[in-house]
Amino acid sequence: MLYFIGVVVVVALLAVVLYNRLIRTRNMVDNAWSQVDVQLKRRLDLIPNLVESVKGYAAHEKTTLEAVINARNAAMAAGPGPGAQGQADNVLSGALRQLFALSEAYPDLKANQNFLALQEELTSTESRVAYARQFYNDAVLGYHNKLDTFPTVLVAKMGNFPRREFFEAEDAARTAPTVKF
Repeated sequence: MLYFIGVVVVVALLAVVLYNRLIRTRNMVDNAWSQVDVQLKRRLDLIPNLVESVKGYAAHEKTTLEAVINARNAAMAAGPGPGAQGQADNVLSGALRQLFALSEAYPDLKANQNFLALQEELTSTESRVAYARQFYNDAVLGYHNKLDTFPTVLVAKMGNFPRREFFEAEDAARTAPTVKF
């Protein structure tokens, strides 16, 4: 009888430890997504100033400016998950590439200090977004590994721990915009 109680206590303790590890890992994934979200919002906040800087020099490039503004608005309205954000991010990255390509056609724009500073800040933010994405995807991988390994898989099924999406970007969106002078 004492042996049976000892086994039950050990199994219960193991279940508690595994459950707590899953909770910590799930919270790490949530935190990692929050970091991605912060960097994406930072980039969205820079875009209106960048567009305003370009407007004065390239006023007749209205379609490119509108594409950037529309892509920004779509990114702001995108759903909260990695899938929706990833799609909006891909569209926004393409629009920003077009905007930066305009600077090649307008030497005065390339020399504008506000534009240069915003372009540098946006490029830096793109690097931060890439790092945050990587951190998030690493956290999701660790979480999935815990969900799929024995004996944690048993606790995960009892505790209703859903799988999470990876943040995926299209090949064209995997690189930060280049700054050429």
